[in-house]
Amino acid sequence: MSTSGFSSVPEGTQQFGLSRRSLLAASAVALGATTAVAAPGFAAAAEPGPTPAASRRAKPTFHLPSRPETVAWGYMDAALPPVLHVQPGDVVTIDTLSHQGMINGADPATFFGSYGIPRSDVLQDAIDVYAAKQPEPGFSAHVLTGPVYIEGAEPGDVLEVRVLDSKARVPYGVNKTGPGSGVLPDLLKAVSTKVISLDLKKMLAAVTDDVHVPIACFQGIMCTAPAPALGKVSSRPPGPFGGNMDLRDLTAGCTLYLPVFNAGALFSTGDGHTAQGDGEVNGTAIETSLTSTFQFFVHKGVNAPWPMAESRTHFISMGIDVDLDSALAISLQQAVTFLETKMGLSAADAYTLCSVAVDFEIAEAVNFTKVVHGKIPKAVFKDLPHYWAD
Repeated sequence: MSTSGFSSVPEGTQQFGLSRRSLLAASAVALGATTAVAAPGFAAAAEPGPTPAASRRAKPTFHLPSRPETVAWGYMDAALPPVLHVQPGDVVTIDTLSHQGMINGADPATFFGSYGIPRSDVLQDAIDVYAAKQPEPGFSAHVLTGPVYIEGAEPGDVLEVRVLDSKARVPYGVNKTGPGSGVLPDLLKAVSTKVISLDLKKMLAAVTDDVHVPIACFQGIMCTAPAPALGKVSSRPPGPFGGNMDLRDLTAGCTLYLPVFNAGALFSTGDGHTAQGDGEVNGTAIETSLTSTFQFFVHKGVNAPWPMAESRTHFISMGIDVDLDSALAISLQQAVTFLETKMGLSAADAYTLCSVAVDFEIAEAVNFTKVVHGKIPKAVFKDLPHYWAD
């Protein structure tokens, strides 16, 4: 198969003059990636950063609020002017807004009030953004805070994003599905909207009175800006720039490595989730406005074609494609290449390890392009470098 992993796209998936296959291909070509290359972050030499303990206790250098002038609604675009400039190593706390409650034909106070949420628990910045702007037709619904310009980042580099913290801003979230939604679009005959209570002390979400799930906050969208040639890109399908990957592993203590396509990387985030299963199968998670704290570093000249991630316990390869089999193949190739180039395994041993110890799972299957991630357990290796969050 082609090492680029791009598959044919069904009819009806054209978007903004580019098919989703073209979006993936154009992004990879803009980065100079024609074959799978070394994974960007895990053992690569980054610019000097703080010790692990320093990362954990680092105080935010900047706070970026979610206001009409700091958010884009439904799209990413390299032409968007940065709302904040930072240096590598800086710590930035970013407020984000859930689009749920802002796309229902009523202002957030009215919408949530109809579900018994008091006005005092409705975010003023959500009301302000709703009053000031609306999503542009033909794009998506996500409200993204950014972009943040990281000094020194250039096309061909990799942006390392350390997730120091993520917290819910409100004690509720929304799961919405219905006809045409999710992996089973014909299952339901009517729209189902659940406003779910969050117990932020016990860290449990009440799906029903008798069913409670653990809260694990993460941003469903973290991205660099797509290649300039793509123009405005819908925030719904993820791609080589990251985006709407819905990788639930990206909670506090995890790291995301994103290819850079523009000067400054132009990082944006949003689509906060307080709980989600792998696949996000009905189309949404528990959608919640979050505040997240990030620390940024730049890896020079890595030329990585796809995002990758890391947690305390796993290295995580990622594959993104409209075809699930192709997404799996990309994720597998990324894992094999990482094991060869960074861990010193032969191709045969890397392939074997992937078959006997690596779990390949579906991060999301509902956003046109699917995401498959491979979780390589760190426990199988000896003498790994100390991870910053340990």
